[in-house]
Amino acid sequence: MRLRSLLLCGCLIAMPIAATAAQPPPSGDFVPVDETLPGEQIPALPLIATAYGFIWVVLLGYVWTIGRRLQKVESELAALESRGK
Repeated sequence: MRLRSLLLCGCLIAMPIAATAAQPPPSGDFVPVDETLPGEQIPALPLIATAYGFIWVVLLGYVWTIGRRLQKVESELAALESRGK
C-alpha cells in the first residue's frame, strides 16, 4: 500500500517535469501566422443559429410557465371570490 502511494506520488511529480522537458524552448521573437489551416476555422453560422434557437426556446418556455402560473392564480382567486359571496 505504501509502495503504491510512493509510486503514484512519483508519477504525479514526474509527469509535469517530463512534459516541460519535451517542449522546445520558446523563442523570444513573435512569429505571426500567415495562413490558417482549412480545418482550423470554426463555422460561425451554425453556432449563432444554435445560440439564438436556445435563447428562444428558453424564453418561450419561461413565458409558457408564467402563463400557466397566472391561470392557476386567476382560478384560485375566482374560487375565493365565489366562496366569499
